[in-house]
Amino acid sequence: MSTLSTTDITDVGHGDSLCCASKEGPSAATAEVKQEILSQTAPYSTSHNELNDTLLMEPNDIKMYPSEDTPAPEGQPVKRKKGPAPKMLGNEVCSVCGDKASGFHYNVLSCEGCKGFFRRSVIKGAQYTCKNSGRCEMDMYMRRKCQQCRLRKCREAGMLEQCVLSEEQIRLKKMKKQEEETARTSTVATPSPAPEMPPLAPEQQEMIEKLVAMQKQCNKRSFLDRPKVTPWPQSQDPLNREVRQQRFAHFTELAIMSVQEIVDFAKQLPGFLELTREDQIALLKTSTIEIMLLETSRRYNPAIDSITFLKDFSYNKEDFAKAGLQFEFINPIFEFSKGMNDLHLDEAEYALLIAINIFSADRPNVQDHELVERLQQPYVDALHSYIRIKRPNDHLMFPRMLMKLVSLRTLSSVHSEQVFALRLQDKKLPPLLSEIWDVHE
Repeated sequence: MSTLSTTDITDVGHGDSLCCASKEGPSAATAEVKQEILSQTAPYSTSHNELNDTLLMEPNDIKMYPSEDTPAPEGQPVKRKKGPAPKMLGNEVCSVCGDKASGFHYNVLSCEGCKGFFRRSVIKGAQYTCKNSGRCEMDMYMRRKCQQCRLRKCREAGMLEQCVLSEEQIRLKKMKKQEEETARTSTVATPSPAPEMPPLAPEQQEMIEKLVAMQKQCNKRSFLDRPKVTPWPQSQDPLNREVRQQRFAHFTELAIMSVQEIVDFAKQLPGFLELTREDQIALLKTSTIEIMLLETSRRYNPAIDSITFLKDFSYNKEDFAKAGLQFEFINPIFEFSKGMNDLHLDEAEYALLIAINIFSADRPNVQDHELVERLQQPYVDALHSYIRIKRPNDHLMFPRMLMKLVSLRTLSSVHSEQVFALRLQDKKLPPLLSEIWDVHE
């Protein structure tokens, strides 16, 4: 799968609805890791005409038609002493709005409403505007009227952004620490031959072989469509508007081909078509950019610090910039790609990661969470078994790989910022990309 238009921040981000390795296996780990990530996904709307049409299309039916053309706190936060929160008497009020407080949240005595508001604002990196030049007096009435002043009051009261961590992140770190402790214990013990790992179950082996074959078939279709892509201009004139538009069209068409691959691959995954059309669209709209990032990383060439699409289209950071992308967006792509390259994953591991990413039940607007989780679990189990057999001495590879999926959640939000920047540059995306990335002109 070729890929484009994505962003990455290596090894950072909030939780994914996946699982990490544990002594009890991936099933127990999955149950632990699926909790708070709901609030971490980037905001996507529910409109899906273009993607709905794409799901109904065969891969070659998709046409490429690009167009021509957190406020800083005003004061230092009040720091509360470390230790357990004081006991509640029942008459405490929220330090932000004056409503009844429910406890200490993010270092401040506050109500559930302000707790949730602060968390959402931090996770989404929300930017609010006050119609009163930031002079609103905050109370239970005004908290709904002016979000900027409410967020300012949260910070003035002492709420700390670094306290906004998902439970999943905490669990992942604990599980990784357990793995490290297990690894240290095994090195201290008397060396002994590594126990022979049981082979993959026949159904797991068959599933992995089918996933790899499906990916290769999807890649082959895109390769055959390569002549349809707008050629990369030979002119180096940075002031030539037509040349800049041609470069941008080149990249957007590669991105459309990548989306086409992802949709085609998803439709072939066992169980995907059992989902309602609404759930199919909800899963694809939020996973597509993350899968494009994964596919970009597997095409990274560290020797020349470039990314290659369709076998012979290679681009370095400067090429991405010439197409109108910002380095704040480009650099994370390359950093993430380098980190993934260091893991030396094979085709089977990439295919399993993509399937796991698609079946993430915590995506916005997904209705049948139980079915999505049930569809995801076989891929998690297969990846865990595959890694244990392929890398018997690397006890940390499974959590490392899943942490990369966690990172993709943050990278997705950086990508949203890039799309917004393109709109400011008056660079219009083709309808399919606009629909998937929720760009509403």
